[in-house]
Parts: sequence; C-alpha cells; structure tokens
Amino acid sequence: MYEERPARLDGAVVWSIGPSPVGEESVPVLPDGCMDLLWHDGRLFVAGPDTCAYVPEGGPGRYAGLRFAPGDAPALLGVPASALRDRRVDLGALWGEARARRLAERVAAAPDLAGALEALAVDRAMDAPATDPLIRAVAMRLAAGRPVAETADAVGLGARQLHRRSLDAFGYGPKTLARILRLQRALALVRAGVPYAEAALRAGCADQAHLARETRALAGTTLSAYASDWAKRETPQPSGSSTTA
Repeated sequence: MYEERPARLDGAVVWSIGPSPVGEESVPVLPDGCMDLLWHDGRLFVAGPDTCAYVPEGGPGRYAGLRFAPGDAPALLGVPASALRDRRVDLGALWGEARARRLAERVAAAPDLAGALEALAVDRAMDAPATDPLIRAVAMRLAAGRPVAETADAVGLGARQLHRRSLDAFGYGPKTLARILRLQRALALVRAGVPYAEAALRAGCADQAHLARETRALAGTTLSAYASDWAKRETPQPSGSSTTA
C-alpha cells in the first residue's frame, strides 16, 4: 500500500510502499518535474527527473522515498539534475560507496524506513547550499501555468540563462518542465472526475486532442487507459486479486 506525508524539508514528500502482492504489475511512474532519494532492498539510490513514463524494475519488497520539490535536489545531492535525467543511480556513485553503504545500513536498521530516510536528507540539507529563490520562483510560476517567456521576464532572466539554469535545477529546459507540470495538472483533474475536454482547458491545453497527445508522449498511455487504471487502483479488490497498472 502506498502512503505519503509532507516532509520536514520545504515542499518535499516522504512516501513508502509495502511489498506488492504476487503477480501484481509495477505501476509506471509518470514525469512530475521531481527527483527522489529512495531506499529499496538495502540500497540507496536516486531517481533523476523523468521525461517519459518509467516502469520500476526493482522487484518486490518495501520501498521508502523522499520526493524533493522541483529544483531542490541538485543542491542537496551535489550534482546537476541534467546529469541524472531519465536515470536511476546508486547513491554511492554520488557520495562514495562506503558512505552510501553506512547510510543504507542506518536506514535499514530503523523501525520507520521513511522516517530514517527523511532524517538522512534533513541532516544533509543542514550542510548543503540552499535552493536559489529564483529557481523556486520559476518552478512555482510554471506549476501555476504561467508561460515560459513571461516567467523569464518575471525572474529577470534571458531565455538562454533560464534554459541553462533550468537544466541544472530541473534536468530539462523550462518548456519541457512546463509541459510536464501541465500534464500533471490535467491528470489530477481527470482523477477527480473532471471530463477530459474540461480538464484539458483548465490545465492549459488547447483542447482535448492536445491533452491526448501530451498524455501519449509523456505518460506513454491514453487518457481513457489512465483513467481506467486509476479507477482500478482506487477500487478495493477481493482478497487474492491484483490490479493491472
């Protein structure tokens, strides 16, 4: 079962997933503009920013994760987001194998895996540079549906400067980030039962066909398939059954 709660780091979320039933397929992870620090099967690793749907390959077992707000992870991890785009990387490759192994053992020994992972990130954040307020402003404006050009003007950056800084902070340029955040807004409305055409317009798409193309391109599925799969996950299943993601 998936559970999440706000983390002690501003804008971050702590989450956990219990062991999956035998035969249950992995649920694709859709792009959301975020990066995660994860623990699974005694291993700590980082999920970089995705540009398309990712199907987990870690197998059964328990997962714990901390999802950073868009743009926050690079300062804490010490690596540009673009270096981790569409990648899952062992923490040892970033912080050193011995240190990563000690931290993974500390998390594994804790009664609350997610809480231990959060504490690890909080400790690291005390010594890491703070996120640039300008980057936070960019993320907030794009998440609210403001145009890229207007966002550049509002934060006082030229188009090239905004693109370069976005690559470091988010893993891709501002136009790609805006598309991903727009899709997330639309899918949240779909999950709430809003008709597709209305969800498209409210999220900032030109029309339903535009949203359908973006869903296919970024999520690798169709609107109807996404809504159907979400309904299956939200509907209690008889004992011994599983849902298909």
